[in-house]
Amino acid sequence: MGEGNRRVGLQFGILLLFGFFASAQLCAASDPIFYESFDESFEGSWIASEKGDYQGTWKHAKSEGHDDYGLLVSEKAKKYAIVKELDEPVKLKDGTIVLQFETRLQNGLECGGAYLKYLRPQEAGWTAKGFDNESPYSIMFGPDKCGTTNKVHFILKHKNPKSGEYVEHHLKNPPSVPSDKLTHVYTAILKPSNELRILIDGEEKKKASFLSSEDFEPALIPAKTIPDPDDKKPEDWDERAKIPDPDAVKPDDWDEDAPMEIEDVEAEKPEGWLDDEPEEIDDPEATKPEDWDDEEDGEWEAPKIDNPNCETAPGCGEWKRPMKSNPAYKGKWHAPLIDNPNYRGIWKPQQIPNPNYFELDTPDFEPIAAIGIEIWTMQDGILFDNILIAGDEKVAESYRVTAWKPKFEVEKEKQKADEAAAGAPDGLKGFQKAVFDVLYKIADVPFLSEHKAKILDLIEKAEKQPNITIGVIVSIVVVLFTVLFKILFGGKKPAQVSENTSTPEVAETSDNQGISEDKQEQDENEDAAAPPRRRSTRRET
Repeated sequence: MGEGNRRVGLQFGILLLFGFFASAQLCAASDPIFYESFDESFEGSWIASEKGDYQGTWKHAKSEGHDDYGLLVSEKAKKYAIVKELDEPVKLKDGTIVLQFETRLQNGLECGGAYLKYLRPQEAGWTAKGFDNESPYSIMFGPDKCGTTNKVHFILKHKNPKSGEYVEHHLKNPPSVPSDKLTHVYTAILKPSNELRILIDGEEKKKASFLSSEDFEPALIPAKTIPDPDDKKPEDWDERAKIPDPDAVKPDDWDEDAPMEIEDVEAEKPEGWLDDEPEEIDDPEATKPEDWDDEEDGEWEAPKIDNPNCETAPGCGEWKRPMKSNPAYKGKWHAPLIDNPNYRGIWKPQQIPNPNYFELDTPDFEPIAAIGIEIWTMQDGILFDNILIAGDEKVAESYRVTAWKPKFEVEKEKQKADEAAAGAPDGLKGFQKAVFDVLYKIADVPFLSEHKAKILDLIEKAEKQPNITIGVIVSIVVVLFTVLFKILFGGKKPAQVSENTSTPEVAETSDNQGISEDKQEQDENEDAAAPPRRRSTRRET
């Protein structure tokens, strides 16, 4: 019996020991690699740049309506730069890495950035006090909005293994920036399978592959073939699909000089037309100003008003017959187009092997040695908080649940209360907010990428002028159906190509380090005295 008890005790001890090690491993796995809550002052830990352009003042401040602190952009129209060096560089090649942080645009965001830069080791050539937009980074991630730019950037700076140069690779069709003033959490998940996932508030907004040319611009892996730069189009190459029929002859009865409109000879002057009454008369109530000087100001004339005698008459003044369309009008004659027998298609240079092509199994990520915020913004009130680097998606999720979610729910309730207090009829503002959320999602649909800037511009105008929301919805629906029509029915018809027609090359540009350089141009309305309204002459029968 005693031996049995000892055996049971030994087994229980082994189980306890195994449980202890398993618990220790679980705790270690669940610890974040880096976490900054800004509960304490950032001074001494985060180093503000001393470069001359970066005059914006950072503050340790509470998020509006909360006791939770963050790093605050405190001044408008400034450049800001601050950096936090990590204890050890974080390698991105060995497994899953999660980059996550919160931002709150407390005063909105019309033009500026709110993204983070994950910097390479200082051996790459930067210092904390000299941190600026040229400091070499590995990844840039976060929201940016200005003019037609409205995106959550993800930019990878990758070393080309052939040239040795670092190239910015921008995520194509990134999600849009939430348009409200609530706290939002941005998450980028980098998987060892070359997968990238972008989450906003825990909801997946974008999924991409680092090695896909469909997902990054420029592609990390160059094309295998390129157009031969030495290949030239033959001089006799005919690209005209249609040509004027050389055998066509202008018909003898074709009058090119016939006018588009002629006088309607059958029209008759309406009964009661006042031939002797002018359309406008001097205002009988107008008087010459006392300070009017005929020598300096000229002879004073009373302003004109509509002739009241014309109000009930079909018209006043000299009557003239109205014009009508000329049935003989044909315009300039052109020979009809026929298929070009010599058409050889649109010429393209032959493809040759790309001398800069290389294979790549996985990106050669540079390690992260520091986290920097380097932005230019026209708004103040941007608050950064809960910056996290983790090796486990569940760790990031737990921080969203415990650190972000409670604040977000409080802010949503306050927003609803504010809208109700503002007296929005029948929940109109809440409805418009829901509509805008849907419209922003529509703007993120990949096949609408060509029209995304136009759609975002329409949405922003509607947000500033809620009374035009319905019109904006109609406009976006028109764009959507136009694109669908093109997809279903083959798109636009090819334009007629003449002998002198050339095809322009279209170059695609990318953001420089993600900093918005778009300027919102606002038209200034000049006040000018409008001339007196002239009464339309009613000549129609």
